[in-house]
Amino acid sequence: MKVIDRSGCDVTQAAAAGRRCPAAWEGKERLSIMGNSDSVTVQKRMARFRPEERSVIDGVFERLQAGRPGKRLQLEALQATLVPIAMVTRMVMAMSHNAAGRPQAVSRQQVAAFLEDLITAVVHILTSRGRLQGWRPQQMGDTVLGVKLLAEQMTSDLRPSDPETCNLSCLEDWVFRVAQVSQYLEVLVAEGLDVSLSGWTAPALLPPCRDTDWTHLTVLLDVPTLMFLAQQLPDGCNAPWRLVFSMQLHGESFTKMAAALQHHGPTMLLLRDSRGHVFGGYASTAWELKPQFQGDSRCFLFSVFPTLRVYTATGYNEHFMYLNQHQQTMPNGLGMGGQHDYFGLWLDSDFGRGHSRARPKCTTYGNPQLSADEDFVLDAVEVWATGNPPALPEDEEEEEGKKSILKVDQEVQAMMELTGKTLHSEGFNELQDDFD
Repeated sequence: MKVIDRSGCDVTQAAAAGRRCPAAWEGKERLSIMGNSDSVTVQKRMARFRPEERSVIDGVFERLQAGRPGKRLQLEALQATLVPIAMVTRMVMAMSHNAAGRPQAVSRQQVAAFLEDLITAVVHILTSRGRLQGWRPQQMGDTVLGVKLLAEQMTSDLRPSDPETCNLSCLEDWVFRVAQVSQYLEVLVAEGLDVSLSGWTAPALLPPCRDTDWTHLTVLLDVPTLMFLAQQLPDGCNAPWRLVFSMQLHGESFTKMAAALQHHGPTMLLLRDSRGHVFGGYASTAWELKPQFQGDSRCFLFSVFPTLRVYTATGYNEHFMYLNQHQQTMPNGLGMGGQHDYFGLWLDSDFGRGHSRARPKCTTYGNPQLSADEDFVLDAVEVWATGNPPALPEDEEEEEGKKSILKVDQEVQAMMELTGKTLHSEGFNELQDDFD
């Protein structure tokens, strides 16, 4: 695929070779990918934008032409920005016309390569501008892998008529339909190119990370994956995230994990099995220990590796969340979706093992099998609280302060029961309540 300027020079080939074409792109041409500004094609495309948005588009090129004799725009003006030259080349290729002025199709691989450069540039902007919101990429998952997974996820939303290539209509539909594409491009133009966009404010691409001790901590999340998952939440990226349980820090304790799930409002559960698959679920409400299903349709399951996907409620049933412990007649553990003994995601209360059974798909969320094997061995678990903890009424706070340590610490209570000790304090507390 070629991009030809007025002099007949192949701009893409010249850029790859580090050479400059004899003729610069004139301001009125904007770029060869857009053709003549007075052409019918460009007028149709510009008609998609409001008048104030058109002035912003003009301002981008005026900004890049400023201070150059004759208002001539050269490729080097883009190379000097945060945008990698490979990205500029692929952007031109993806949105270009052929030498005859006709739209030319591009492959999925070209679109994915463009997205990888775009996401990498956005992550670089967040890092260099100090907008990490308390996150520490050096103690998080592999950013390079996260970029590839997010690019693949965004590419999966393409709807080409031909499985191998995407024409201009397909690309335009994709850009306008997938909000992340235009959002990331806006960040790149406004902050990477340092162009002032009237009325534009930087979007919150990362939620704030609060009250998390990063000492000796490495988490499963990486920055691109976090950017994707946070936008799936009802509150988006506005609510703070806090790490409330980590197997790395708190050990292999189902009781501790259950306590973290119950007392912190909405939570994100993230798992890695022994074969490297990373997946989890979002609970839109605080979990409760009880032998019934709970939650609502805002819950979802997701996979991170080997593919990045979100699976939302199908409406088939309301088996969104299940958490139970110390019951003799009902399953003990944590489940999301499906049914007893056949959950879309299940962690056994004995800790260390679980299953993801979905043949062909989980009835509640429509997800396939998330783990590498149907019955998996647990390698890592994290629980992230994704909002402010619910405030207790004053009378409940006072009552909480009066509770015996046996009621507050469920792990101590479980140990007492296992050793055959009778919990005399429970009867005493009930008697005390009667006197009160």
